[in-house]
Order: sequence, then structure tokens, then C-alpha cells
Amino acid sequence: MFPPAAGPADGLLDRRAIEDRQLEGLRALLAELRSNNGFYTRKWAGGAAFDGLSCLGDYFARTPFTSKQELVEDQQSRPPFGTNLTYPLERYTRFNQTSGTTGAPLRWLDTPESWSWMVDNWVRVLTAAGVQRADRIYFAFSFGPFLGFWTAFEAGARLGCLCLPGGGLNSAARLRAILDNEATVLCCTPTYAIRLAEVAGQEGFDLSAGAVRLILAAGEPGAAIPATRARIERLWPGARVRDHHGMTETGPVTYECPVRERTLHVMEPGFIAEVIDPDTGRRLGPGEQGELVLTNLGRVGSPLLRYRTGDLVKRAADPICACGGAEMALEGGILGRTDDMVVIRGVNLYPGSLEGALRGFDGVAEYRAEVHSGGSLAEIRLEVEPAPECADEAALGRDVEAALRTALNLRIPVSVVRPGTLPRFEMKAQRWVRVKAGESRG
Repeated sequence: MFPPAAGPADGLLDRRAIEDRQLEGLRALLAELRSNNGFYTRKWAGGAAFDGLSCLGDYFARTPFTSKQELVEDQQSRPPFGTNLTYPLERYTRFNQTSGTTGAPLRWLDTPESWSWMVDNWVRVLTAAGVQRADRIYFAFSFGPFLGFWTAFEAGARLGCLCLPGGGLNSAARLRAILDNEATVLCCTPTYAIRLAEVAGQEGFDLSAGAVRLILAAGEPGAAIPATRARIERLWPGARVRDHHGMTETGPVTYECPVRERTLHVMEPGFIAEVIDPDTGRRLGPGEQGELVLTNLGRVGSPLLRYRTGDLVKRAADPICACGGAEMALEGGILGRTDDMVVIRGVNLYPGSLEGALRGFDGVAEYRAEVHSGGSLAEIRLEVEPAPECADEAALGRDVEAALRTALNLRIPVSVVRPGTLPRFEMKAQRWVRVKAGESRG
């Protein structure tokens, strides 16, 4: 028996009940994968070691991690879809692929059952954010092969909401659709929420006259950064921002706690979540920061066992959240990624740290960081684009440099570029540009 559809009551289970359901779902999953899923059959060397699991500790001790690189290599050696498929190809009806921002894109297939399970999890994300049947949800993304908000769109319909697709439109047309159709909920990346507000100013749209009361952000960690969240809420009067986190490989994973802002709950028991030391692989306890590892129990057609997500999180120390739930809580949401960190003159620097420092400046419309590596020391330079209301661009550059020095204990050279120079993004922003010695940025 696989995990049932997610529901609000899952958040009220005690720890013992959560782990009992996880173990039950895990046993059923392993039985289904054994001899059927080529990727994991090879990885397990037959799978006999997984007979007779008596507790989750047995699973952790016997199961190796799964890495993205393994999956990429599997698809490259057995194109186009690899062997992490539990059923014959004829059972699969959905295709998506990763964005490819951190390497070769992964193709991902789903059966109707796995897809429905993910949609049910998204229903829980929407419900936790306060979405109700009477809401009209606008989905401001391209509806391309990236998983994005595909499952969220179907979850909104399953919840009974009017769902408004925004694919194939430019930003001005999307704004007109949001206002004309009196959308009350906006789903997009944090970056795109800011971009839409920028276009609204350019085109003369009055966002304060709209009906948007909730912005559900995903795709990047901006909604969990206080300065970014505050900026979005200033730009969209009357709207509050809520965070969510998921991956193409795993589907929707977390929802924001309805009581504690910027705390994400993993949707257990549908996932077995761990936090590990990214260098040693050692499992960490409550209150410690490390890499999130996930086992997806309900996506049986294309499963992941102990998948190293690369996401850095801090597990809350308290076993019971202020909301009364016992599901794993991640303080501050997704803090960064293990492959994003750079060391600049002895300081560990993540994109989120830079984002948090810059979003406090209303005079900064957009920015880009260049990380130059390949020499003896990595260096970083920052370009900022002034907002139309910025009256003194030179002062803006000086103020940003001073703020970064205070917030990050680093002197980062800042140059102010002409308005309209830097790229804008609809999905995941790519502001962190790495340049190796001898290469040009292009």
C-alpha cells in the first residue's frame, strides 16, 4: 500500500504515526521496485539487502544515496529516458524536464497515478496557504516542459478554484489578465513577481486596484528572504507572500507553516526527509544545518531513494511546531544550494545572502553578480541597474557597496549600469554568473 493522498490531517499526526506510515509506504515501494526498476535493481545489486526492514534506521543503514549525476549518466547511457522507470513505457503519460541551470537537463516521466499523487500534495500546499474554492488563481509561467506549476494548476482545479493560465503571453498581457479577471492568487517565482510590478509601473497598471491577496512563490528561495518578501508585498499592495519548495525530480515537497512565516514543512509521510553533512554524508539532528535528502514514497513510476537534493536547510530544533504539527520544519526555507557557495577572501557567500542585502534598496531594479575563479582566489563583482525613480546613480552604487560591506563583511565592487541593460527572468533567475580565468562572459 502506497501513501494515501495528502490531506491537512497529515500535519496533525504525531511523530510515531508519521514514521509508521513512512515505513509502511517504504516497504510497499521497495517491493514494487525490486526487479521492476532497472536503475535501482542495479544500484541494489539485486535488492536482497532490503528484505525484512524493521525500522527506518535499517533503511538508512542499507541504502546508498542517489545523486543527480547518476541519473544524468543513466539517461546519457540509455537514452532518452534512462532506466529509473518502474513500469513499461506505455504506462507513462506525462513528460517534464529540469531547467538545466546546474548541468544537463533531466527528462522525467510520470504515470497517471504518480501525477495524481503530486497533484494531491499541491492541494495541500494551496490549502495551507489559505487558498479557498472561491479564489481565482493566475499561473504566470510558460507551461513549457519544466514542471513548474503544472501540478499546481491541476491542484487548483481539483480544489474547485477558477484557474487562469498565463502561458504564451508577455508580462503586460499577463498583468491585464490578472486585473481584468480579478485574480485573487498569483503563482510565480519571486523574481517574476518583482518583474511584473516593474512592468506595471512602465505600462501604467495600478496594482492597488487589483484583487490579488496572495502570492504563492516557488522556483527559487526569494520568498523566504525577508527583504525580498517585504519588497514583493510593497509592490503588490494588499497581497501577502507565501513560500513553497519542490523539484522536478521529487514533485512538490513542502508548504509554508500557517503559523510561522518562512518555515517550510516537509509533507511527511509522503516523503522520508533527512538532513546530512554535505561533506561527510553524516545524518544531522534537529537544530543543525545541512543538505536535504529525500525519499519520495508516492511517485512510484519514477522514484528517488535518499536523493541528494543539493538544497541547504536548517531543521528546526523543536519536535512540535507552533502550528501543532510534527512534520519536519525547515527554518528560513531553502537557505541555498551546496553548489552555489563561493569563498571570497575567506567568507562563505551564497546567492541568497546577496539577494537579502540588495532587496532592501528600492532603487535597485535588477542586479547581476560575476564570480571570477580559476586564479589563486575567487573574486566577485556586482552590477546593479537603477530603478526609474533613482535620482542619484552614483550614490546608489556607494550605498550598495557600504550595505554589502556591513551585511557580508566583504568589499564587493559595484558598478551601476544603464536602465534596461540586465536580463529579466520569468522562471528561475540566473543572476549568479561564474567566469573562469581566461574566459569572457559572453
